[in-house]
Amino acid sequence: MENYVVALQKCPLFHGISEQNLSSILRCLGAKVSSYSKKETILAEGTPAKYVGVVLSGAVQIIQDDYFGNRNIVTFIGPSELFGESFACAGVSAIPVSAIASEPAETLLIDCQKITHPCSQGCEFHQQLIHNLLKVMAEKNLIFHQKIAITSKRTTREKLLAYLMLQAQKNHSNTFEIPYSRQELADYLEVERSGLSVVISKLAKEGILETRQKTFKLIKPLPYPTA
Repeated sequence: MENYVVALQKCPLFHGISEQNLSSILRCLGAKVSSYSKKETILAEGTPAKYVGVVLSGAVQIIQDDYFGNRNIVTFIGPSELFGESFACAGVSAIPVSAIASEPAETLLIDCQKITHPCSQGCEFHQQLIHNLLKVMAEKNLIFHQKIAITSKRTTREKLLAYLMLQAQKNHSNTFEIPYSRQELADYLEVERSGLSVVISKLAKEGILETRQKTFKLIKPLPYPTA
């Protein structure tokens, strides 16, 4: 686990827990590290909802495919971030989404029951883990509502601009990089890729944005926090 100390220290699940205690904590939790190649499935839709995952390196996308085969990217999970915690804590029998490595990735999987139910040794860190987990879930709930606000817009143009403005606010800059390719961005916004490409082209011609691959620059000033 020594190779993953930096990623684990940045993980909100382990906030307030010293580096010296990490190894014993992970042993107590029975944490398991696994490696995945790009596009490999980490957790498949329909599998038991019991694990909390931590991305140690690389990146993970949470996706959902509907009956007609349309893919919706629910969210992007980067290093030190969690996935699967909401379903594991909710006690649902199976997860309704899949976790896919969007690039070569290493993840840590922990049985949620071992976090929420203190062990027989009475390890003092369990209460801190439960507190941290609740905070992460609350923050994820806000992110979920942000996506609903974006995808509920009526047009592709409105959806795209709402998403880009949110990214500008998060990055405190009008120039930023998004974690999605064009197809992935279309899947996230729940629109057709061809229509998205047309909108991006029009916005560029109107002088509203500049783009190169995953990098976007919003030309017109936006009201975002400076601190």
